[in-house]
Amino acid sequence: MAKDDKKSSKRASANPELDKVTVQCIDRAASRVLDSIAKKKQPELKFPVRSLSNVDYDVKKGFFELGENLSTRTLTVNSVKTFAQTLKLMALSKQMVKENNWATKREAYYVSKNWRDARFDEQPESDTVMDDVEAMFSLDGVTREQLRFIPDEHGGAVAGELTVIDRDPHTHEPIEIDCTKFGTGAYSIPSSVEHLKFRTNAKFVLAIETGGMFQRLQGNGYPQDAHCIIVSMAGVPTRSTRRFLRRLTDDLDLPVYAFVDCDPYGIANIYRTLKVGSGNAAHINQFFCVPRARFLGVTPQDIIDFKLQDATHPLQEVDEKRAKDALKNDPFFKKNKAWVKAFEQMLTMKVRAEQQALTKWGLNYVIDSYLPRKLKNPGSFLP
Repeated sequence: MAKDDKKSSKRASANPELDKVTVQCIDRAASRVLDSIAKKKQPELKFPVRSLSNVDYDVKKGFFELGENLSTRTLTVNSVKTFAQTLKLMALSKQMVKENNWATKREAYYVSKNWRDARFDEQPESDTVMDDVEAMFSLDGVTREQLRFIPDEHGGAVAGELTVIDRDPHTHEPIEIDCTKFGTGAYSIPSSVEHLKFRTNAKFVLAIETGGMFQRLQGNGYPQDAHCIIVSMAGVPTRSTRRFLRRLTDDLDLPVYAFVDCDPYGIANIYRTLKVGSGNAAHINQFFCVPRARFLGVTPQDIIDFKLQDATHPLQEVDEKRAKDALKNDPFFKKNKAWVKAFEQMLTMKVRAEQQALTKWGLNYVIDSYLPRKLKNPGSFLP
C-alpha cells in the first residue's frame, strides 16, 4: 500500500452506518455471483433501466420514480470483459470504503489501467459501468457518493443567511462556516454533503441559473436584505448541488425558488432536473431532486408583465423542438396544466428571454423591483 493510502486508512469515516450498508450491498451482490458459479450456473447482474420510458411521475411523491424494467448482464464470452469491469469497480468501492478513501470518475478510469485485460480503454466506458453499479445498488438506497466515486466537477456556490457545520478532515471536530462572511465571494458545495449540518434564520432559498446573476445579488448584499440563501446552479445543477438543496429543504423546512432563463432549456432541462430529476438518473431521483422547488421565473408571462418584448431572442428550431418534446413526452409537464399553458404561450410568442434581460430597466432592477414584486405572491409561481 502506498504511503498516501496508509494515511487515508487511518481517517475515521464520517458516516459509518452508511458505509456499513454500502459494504453489505457489495458483499451480497458478489456472493450471488459466487453462488451461481458454485452451482455451475451463469452469473447475472441486474440493473434498472435508466430512461424516461421507465419512469413514473406521481405528483404526491414529487419526483420521477424508477419503473420495474430491469436489464440483465449475464456472464458470457461476449460480456466477460464488462462483467469483470463491473466486479472490479465494486471491489474498488469496497476497498475505498474500508480505507475511507475516494476517487473521482477520472481517477477510477486510471486505476483500471492496472486491471490488465479488464482495463477500460476510454473513460466513457468506465462512466457507463459506474452508472450501472450505482443503479444496481440504488435499489438499496446507496448512491455513487456512498460508493466513494465522486464527480470531477465542483459543486455550486452558496451565500446568505446560512451556517454550514462541516468537520475537520483530520480530527473530525465540527467546523462552523458562516456563509455571510465570504465578502463578495461564496461557500463552495463539497462533492459529498451527507455529513453536513445546517443552521439558519432564512425565509427561503433562491436557486439561480447563472453565475453572473448570483454574483450581482451577492455583491449587492441581497441575501442579507431579503433574509434568504442564494445558490448558484451554473446551468444544470451538479449532483452535489441538488443534494445540498434537497438537504436544505428537508432539514430546515425551507422553500426553494428557481430563478432561471425563460427558454425551453432552462425550463425543461435545468428546472425539471432540479425539481423531479431525469429519466437517465431515475435510480437516484429520490435522493437528488427537490420536489418542493417552485419556478419563480423568468416566465413567458414575465416578458409581458415586465415589458421585456424588445429584450428577447427568437426561438430557434432546437428550442421549439425541445418545448414540443416536453409537452408530448415529459410526464412532469404533461401532468401540470400550468406548465402546458406556459409552454404553449412561449411557442405562440416564439421568443425566449434571459435573466439578464431585466437589466433593460437598470443594472439592479432585478434586486429593486423584479424579485420583490414576484416574492409578494409565491403562490403564483409555476409548479
